[in-house]
Amino acid sequence: MAVDESVILKLEKLAKIKLTSEERSEMKGDLEKMLKMVDKLSEIDTSGVEPLVYMHEEKNVLRKDEISNVLDRNKGLSNAPHKEGFYFAVPKVIKK
Repeated sequence: MAVDESVILKLEKLAKIKLTSEERSEMKGDLEKMLKMVDKLSEIDTSGVEPLVYMHEEKNVLRKDEISNVLDRNKGLSNAPHKEGFYFAVPKVIKK
């Protein structure tokens, strides 16, 4: 992929930033260096290497989802400063 003025302008638009001509030329150089580095990686023989899915071999240990220590609804709402039926009433924070 060639990095030219149109690519820089498109990135500028996507990032919603305004660059000076000096910053654009500096960004062009940086992007070209990054692309060269990625191209260099394609030279490595990875035919016998399995794809990396996880960074480590540890597995997440999950607990069973069991109901315990159930709080009665009326007891839970007993200390509520404001309630409406079976629900806590809270101030409206989103305006339409």
